Amino acid sequence: MPKSNAPRVEYRARGREPGQAAPNHLVQSTHAIVLAGGRGSRLMQLTDMRAKPAVPFAGKLKIIDFALSNCINSGIRRIAVLTQYKAQSLIRHITRGWAFLDASLSEFIDVVPAQQQIDEGWYSGTANAVYQNLDMLYEANPRFVLILAGDHVYKMDYSRMIADHGANGADVTVACTEVPLAQARDFGVVRVEGGRICDFQEKPAHPAAIPGRPGVALASMGIYVFNTELLYQELRRDAADPDSSHDFGRDIIPGLVRRARVYAHDFAGSCVNMIDERPYWRDVGTLDAYWEANMDLTRPLPELNLYDDVWPIRSLQYQLPPAKFVFDDDGRRGMAIDSLVCSGCIVSGALVRRSLMFSKSRVGDSSVVEDTLVLPNVVIGRQVVLRRAIIDKHCVLPDGFQVGVDAAQDRARFTVTEKGVTLVTPEMLGQHVRATG
Repeated sequence: MPKSNAPRVEYRARGREPGQAAPNHLVQSTHAIVLAGGRGSRLMQLTDMRAKPAVPFAGKLKIIDFALSNCINSGIRRIAVLTQYKAQSLIRHITRGWAFLDASLSEFIDVVPAQQQIDEGWYSGTANAVYQNLDMLYEANPRFVLILAGDHVYKMDYSRMIADHGANGADVTVACTEVPLAQARDFGVVRVEGGRICDFQEKPAHPAAIPGRPGVALASMGIYVFNTELLYQELRRDAADPDSSHDFGRDIIPGLVRRARVYAHDFAGSCVNMIDERPYWRDVGTLDAYWEANMDLTRPLPELNLYDDVWPIRSLQYQLPPAKFVFDDDGRRGMAIDSLVCSGCIVSGALVRRSLMFSKSRVGDSSVVEDTLVLPNVVIGRQVVLRRAIIDKHCVLPDGFQVGVDAAQDRARFTVTEKGVTLVTPEMLGQHVRATG
């Protein structure tokens, strides 16, 4: 058989062969809590109508689908999603798209809105969000609690982290990954000796590099495995501390480093589909980071592999017709190059290049869409030019509309990032057509 030149993506985890994960009884005795209540204010108007975990991604997904898919693929079937900020579209997505688990087997994804369970306050931090739902954990009675952020993009086998936690006899395990030192001030920075965390600094002004590697820091991913009884104790202690900000990264983890067995888990040991030994994890917390992570998917071999039957990213999938490309006349040819075009889209005599067209979007005659994210249900008129843009859901762009052509004009009407990416929302166009995200 002739050798194929196509790039090959494999499940690779440094230090372990595929399948060497936690025993079933450890995974089955783990309860996952996904923290999904944040706005994500650095995404600007993109989160005016929705929580960050509900932001569309990769054409057919939402950001929270990565954490939920990782849980299901890892064998974790008891999951609670804690919501707060503008959660309607997120709640709808989970209840309609993730209702396939079997309650008779104690499998569930519970959506847990902020309910003022303890007092009249809403969630005041990540630790407080879990503290206000301790009754839910008491009822589930797990051995381990897996704490996750619902707003990161990555593929991870959590069972491998749980296996490390058990093998180390740890009280807490923190998933860590390497980041450029220049970016480390946005994360919790970790110092490790013999696998055990000896120092944890949350968003330090002057982060420390990994010894012998001056340009790289070891950062917390905001993913934690706790022994349940210890978690109970720490959350009660933290709730009674008037000086605490009630946050895992700022308060709980740094305190435990000094008085408990806190270990680091190397994300490279549990990352799914690593390419060239580079684990993929993105905090798409800014418009530029969000645009770049989506645009990477248009490359011939993107760093994030979504074409993987072994570790699929599940989501709510509507029954839509196939994407359609019409007209083949000179100057009026419907085509897409180096792009992702989702179901329900129509490209009518237009050119789409290095772009993502999310579900049910349409492009009219003689339009050009380049390096742009077109979110769901967008209607693009005729002779429209879009370059380096994010077009939010439900926008209707009139004939002759232009973005990415005149920078000064863009800044006068829309939000333009430091890297020159323009965000357009219906509200910026005077089109008030939606109540939720």
